[in-house]
Amino acid sequence: MTFDAPTVIKAKRDGNRLSDDAIDWVVDAYTGGDVAEEQMAALLMAIVLQGMDADETARWTAAMIASGERLDFGDLRRDGAPLPTVDKHSTGGVGDKITLPLVAVVAACGAAVPQASGRGLGHTGGTLDKLESIAGFTASLSNHQVRQQLRDVGAAIFAAGRLAPADAKLYALRDVTGTVESLPLIASSVMSKKLAEGAGALVLDVKVGSGAFMKSRPQAEELARVMVRLGDAHGVPTCAMLTDMNAPLGRTAGNALEVAEALEVLAGGGPPDVVELTLQLAAEMLQLARVDGHDPAQTLGDGTAMDRFRALVAAQQGDLSVPLPIGRCSETVIATRGGTMGDIEAMAVGLAAWRLGAGRSRPGEQVQPGAGIRIHRRPGEPVAAGDPLFTLYTDTPERFGAAMAELDGAWSIGDTPPARRPLIIDRIGS
Repeated sequence: MTFDAPTVIKAKRDGNRLSDDAIDWVVDAYTGGDVAEEQMAALLMAIVLQGMDADETARWTAAMIASGERLDFGDLRRDGAPLPTVDKHSTGGVGDKITLPLVAVVAACGAAVPQASGRGLGHTGGTLDKLESIAGFTASLSNHQVRQQLRDVGAAIFAAGRLAPADAKLYALRDVTGTVESLPLIASSVMSKKLAEGAGALVLDVKVGSGAFMKSRPQAEELARVMVRLGDAHGVPTCAMLTDMNAPLGRTAGNALEVAEALEVLAGGGPPDVVELTLQLAAEMLQLARVDGHDPAQTLGDGTAMDRFRALVAAQQGDLSVPLPIGRCSETVIATRGGTMGDIEAMAVGLAAWRLGAGRSRPGEQVQPGAGIRIHRRPGEPVAAGDPLFTLYTDTPERFGAAMAELDGAWSIGDTPPARRPLIIDRIGS
């Protein structure tokens, strides 16, 4: 059949199901440059408004996988024994630096983690943007380099490159066209990249709450089930953890600030919520990969996870001896009364960090590695009048006004602590 972009756009705009052939054509044509950016932006908006059913989502995912290479690590061996591979993916949150300590912990426990990561998307931070705040770090690895690093270090965090190139283009376009919050687009984006990267098992961290793309638990559960089905259908054992994202994770949001906090965790400290989620996800990954006899918590205490992270950074040309950058300008929000810190709205913190320069407003725009927010008082902690609550960092001080406006009304100080919410909400899948 012969297709054209306007006809496909109109079909979805009017609520019709896209045929398999139409999906294959439009994904391939957009990847090859035959469908214009503005045309794909219109189709993405139609998908956001009209949705896609399960068969459309599965076909969209398969078309994106087919747009590039697919890695296979089934033959990897270490010391003569098969090397199990497993990966984790988060659907995006505020202050979510979990990937950095997590891959090191899992590698220290004997599994290998091929982590194809992305950049910031909307108000959420990107793992590659964070790691590239380390002097010299490169995320551009050849397939051969990834395989060698998995054998030698046990982990590689890299740009998808030739894996699902359709997703790379769509990811950047969604980021700047208001088309991020769509279940089928999120599910297909995540799973096309993760299935193409060749891990033997996959754990999904599906965020739910004000700072997540899925605001309600039913939405998050539906997204988790869709992605688990896609993984299982492609022969990759997959499970999903629903985790809370009403408040930022840890005490930082930004790029270099989050790397510094991840290093604190790897040194045996760090915020309790970051440590808890790191260890819980590590346990799930090791279970799916069938790696027994290792205690993830011990790797943080004895330094073996830190050793793995340092080896990963060095293998990717990074230099942790160079101080991490921090915005040259700062402003601090001070408490005007004493009491107890109330809830902090994650979305507001994420948007404020984005306003400061930690994220993008145009495709390909450079982020500020030192931009971001330090949270001095977490929900439930005591506050005295005059205490610092938030410190904002940027290289461009004209950004402070918009960032402060995002934080306005997003936090409070009361006389009693806010209700505590569990960090781990539910588990879905294998």
